[in-house]
Amino acid sequence: MTVEEYLNRMNLGDPIEPGGEMHAVMREINEETMRLTFELNSHYHTQEEIRTLFSRIIGKPVDKTFRLFPPFYTNCGKNIVVGKRVFINTGCHFVDQGGITIGDGSLLGNSVILTTLNHDFDPEHRATTYPAPIVIGKNVWLGSCVVVVPGVKIGDGAIVGAGSVVTKDIPPGGVAAGAPARVIRKIQPGERPRQRKDLAMERLAMREEDE
Repeated sequence: MTVEEYLNRMNLGDPIEPGGEMHAVMREINEETMRLTFELNSHYHTQEEIRTLFSRIIGKPVDKTFRLFPPFYTNCGKNIVVGKRVFINTGCHFVDQGGITIGDGSLLGNSVILTTLNHDFDPEHRATTYPAPIVIGKNVWLGSCVVVVPGVKIGDGAIVGAGSVVTKDIPPGGVAAGAPARVIRKIQPGERPRQRKDLAMERLAMREEDE
């Protein structure tokens, strides 16, 4: 079985059973990817060098606007697709056998985990895994330590708060937080985060009221 055939079956959602042909190919990919991620993470690289190494990990070229701060971890890599102007911060972990797509302009904070494999619920078959894709739209912001589980789609422009566990789809423009994450509001057109000077003015007003 070739890597392309393996990925095609992953994208169809075929289970990976221990000892089978797909499992053997997965192990081969694991070994190659571990060598490449060690090379990426073991010493300093320029962003150009990082893009070259990341392209080798995922098996396809990335745009010159892609940026990543190592360390970065994955045990497959070959089923990752990233768009333009994507930024991945330090310590992110991808389990991408089921497919991970990250749209243009999306930002991933420190230590984000994207995992696309589930294990069988039956204890007798617990080692069997089932792939399901994660799709992250354009201009999405995932805060630090966000976890996204298999089969989730996050819509364009959404924000997920730090430490959230995303178990269900997030609609475009949604702001979600919590474990499990829930949508708490929608981003308003033209909305901006509160600036430091605005917070300072609020504190000053509260102090004057106390006096």
